[in-house]
Amino acid sequence: MYGKNDTIEPGRGPEIQPEQAEENEETLTGESAGSDIVNYGSITAEGKHTIHCLTIIGQVEGHFILPPQNKTTKYEHVMPQLVAIEESEEIKGLLVLLNTVGGDVEAGLAIAELISGMKKPTVSLILGGGHSIGVPLAVSAKRSFIVPSATMTIHPVRMNGTVLGVPQTLSYFEKMQERIVKFVTANSNITKEKFTELMMRTGELIMDVGTVLDGAGAVECGLIDELGSLSQAVDCLYSLIDENEQEEQDDAVHDCES
Repeated sequence: MYGKNDTIEPGRGPEIQPEQAEENEETLTGESAGSDIVNYGSITAEGKHTIHCLTIIGQVEGHFILPPQNKTTKYEHVMPQLVAIEESEEIKGLLVLLNTVGGDVEAGLAIAELISGMKKPTVSLILGGGHSIGVPLAVSAKRSFIVPSATMTIHPVRMNGTVLGVPQTLSYFEKMQERIVKFVTANSNITKEKFTELMMRTGELIMDVGTVLDGAGAVECGLIDELGSLSQAVDCLYSLIDENEQEEQDDAVHDCES
């Protein structure tokens, strides 16, 4: 706010002293961080390295807006964030925290493809649940963790509401399911045969076919890399960042020598 004794030239505000500018910057940074948590469920944290923490919670929202009482992850928010993280010089890695029931298949796969295509180190951690389309999201990172108490539900592609009862509808579901199977098996250590068997298993889910895996089971079948919690996931991300920076230094030295 301007004081009544300040002299203001047209088009200019009052002079701001360096210490006042630093104070304003700190205030804006704090407000920005809080705003990111409220609006997008993400935050950039500074420790050994600067990393970005992205949460995928509730239901992954696709092309249709879900009711306001639903906890949602909006793909139109997440996708630009991932591009910004990849292009940022300050952010060195990405930590993805998951507690999701699943949601829109195409939106979930779009986010998963972006994460898997990032050059920067990425680590995922499943807390609570990584169900349905949450499975591809969990394995999209370069290294994946799951807490022992978390679960993952694997089931075939299905759709609520009215669908056309024609052969093309079944063909569409089969193709979409094949896309999920290919992505999961390409980004984890589970085989196509094992993942399909878990997906089509009967007798375990009351109103569906499929399988529910706990943390240990997800690691045992090769779907997730390791059992661990936040500290293990962050340590792993730091290690990947160190390796990435060492490779960049080695490449720079090699280029200079050649």
